Amino acid sequence: MDVVSRAYERLIEWVIEPVTAQFLGIFDFNGRFGVLFLCLSYGIAYGLFRYRKHRRLTAAASFWQFIGGSRVYLHRSALLDYRYYFVRAILKVALVLPVVGLVDPYILKAGDYMAFFTNLWGARPRVGENLSLSLLYGLGVFLVRDFIHYWAHRAFHSRWLWAFHKVHHSAPVLVPATASRVHFVEKIVQKLASAVFIGGYAGLFWYLCGGAIDRYTLFGVTYLVFIFNGLAANLRHSHVWLSFGPVIEHVLNSPAQHQIHHSDAPRHFNKNFGTNLSLWDWMFGTLYVTRPTPEDIRFGTGARDSERYLTIYSLVVTPFVDTARKLASARRPRQLPLRNG
Repeated sequence: MDVVSRAYERLIEWVIEPVTAQFLGIFDFNGRFGVLFLCLSYGIAYGLFRYRKHRRLTAAASFWQFIGGSRVYLHRSALLDYRYYFVRAILKVALVLPVVGLVDPYILKAGDYMAFFTNLWGARPRVGENLSLSLLYGLGVFLVRDFIHYWAHRAFHSRWLWAFHKVHHSAPVLVPATASRVHFVEKIVQKLASAVFIGGYAGLFWYLCGGAIDRYTLFGVTYLVFIFNGLAANLRHSHVWLSFGPVIEHVLNSPAQHQIHHSDAPRHFNKNFGTNLSLWDWMFGTLYVTRPTPEDIRFGTGARDSERYLTIYSLVVTPFVDTARKLASARRPRQLPLRNG
């Protein structure tokens, strides 16, 4: 009976609780895949539909058709994304958190950085926490995190990491849940990179202020994250073309820009790696700006790949298989061409 009880407890801890928390997560303000931000995004999409309908710029007869209809939201790739959204919660508890937990003690956190700077330069007088400092600290954390995500994203487009990021790009249709189609290896790298650089920034900022500073939040979410999630962030993974125009898109990443990033056209390859800001793309030569007129693009990595990523098992295991084959191929000695005579 003890074995059964322990198994039941593990079932609750490793499966039921993570899935329940993932479902309830759509009702809070953490992350952009929540009811509030979904409603804001599709409210903007509806306004765009009415505008284009009035100007005769769309052939869609209804809003449902305008956003893609059943061919998008009931596509087998979309249905896989809905399932994977909940399975990812289990993977997080079973794989991501344990790995990060093992490595995290060896990474200097904000308090350790602060102690390091204090030992190096001496103690600083307490500045005192105020709204300006909270806003400045929150801005800094946002910029550092967005900058790290840009380079982590770009790194996963490289030869040896692409197999893991390809899971995300393999989707032939885009729905908001596609944002969660991320391999757990990529999530581990992102979390560890953020721990190092956010910890370093926070430690230095706190040292200069003489103590810890809280980030200014709205409804429990950092104010800049709340603002950017409200700017139709869920339309990035959709078939609704929303361009901010070439001027604004040098700084802010629009839904159309991220759809370009998912395009299978060679002219769009390795463009628009930014998450919230396209400023980094502009600075490092990967920017592709869009126009209000939609481009004719197709999502995914080809028909052959879309057939390989049809199950949760394939999303998790295929990257390891592809990477192992690539490593085996790289180690195999090249045969020199035979010479005649």
